Amino acid sequence: MKLIKIDTINIEELQIYHQLRDKAFTSDNSFIADSPKVVNILLQTDIKVKSILATSKYYDEFNELILQKDIDKLYVASKEQMQSIVGHKIHHNCMLHGVRPPESSLSELGEQIIMLDNITSSENVGSIARSAAGFGVSSYLIPKQSPHPFARRALRVSMGYASRLKINRYEDIFVTIKDLKKDGYRIYAAEVSLDAIKLSSVKPSKKWVILMGHEGKGISKEVLEICDEIVSIEMSEDVKSFNVGVAASIMMYQFVNKV
Repeated sequence: MKLIKIDTINIEELQIYHQLRDKAFTSDNSFIADSPKVVNILLQTDIKVKSILATSKYYDEFNELILQKDIDKLYVASKEQMQSIVGHKIHHNCMLHGVRPPESSLSELGEQIIMLDNITSSENVGSIARSAAGFGVSSYLIPKQSPHPFARRALRVSMGYASRLKINRYEDIFVTIKDLKKDGYRIYAAEVSLDAIKLSSVKPSKKWVILMGHEGKGISKEVLEICDEIVSIEMSEDVKSFNVGVAASIMMYQFVNKV
């Protein structure tokens, strides 16, 4: 394994570790991953890795795993040098520069889909991705204006498991739901409503989509009207709602185990 020792932090190829922020996109769809746990999961996928920036301790510990991938640049640096490159304090000893995998088309998605409607938090996008992977819900539908699952913070929260999902970013929720229905999916909207079916009573169809709404506003009336069913999670009367990441996890667990 040929390591490139950092003599100066002003190497052009390393600037992306500082410049690529949470919502930034590059022409080649680059992303940055942080921490050994996340990086090691990504190294076990087909994702293209352009470089790794890490301490010698990381390379010594995970030498065999790294050698399984064809990686252009392996930079070795002290933790202090890494912090200077990134521009802030870090609590890990490894980072990765990769290329986001191609998005899946609607026709390539599986029979079980978790879908987001205008989620704004990277943490929630990452948390839901991690839960989806954990429950075996392999397909993730997100609006283009929401944070990407491979955004820096979202990927970190997902622990890298977003890489296990088929991801599709849609333009228009009405058109997308219509296309899903044509393909035989039943759309279940997660919302607190007087018309909602209790989650414990739902009998999911073979092909289903769970739709989660905005963290504060929920799902609009117009979108609810085109969904097949509205589903609510039973909770104490004096509690109005769960965090969207928690609610998505409860919904997916129930649906996966009822089909």
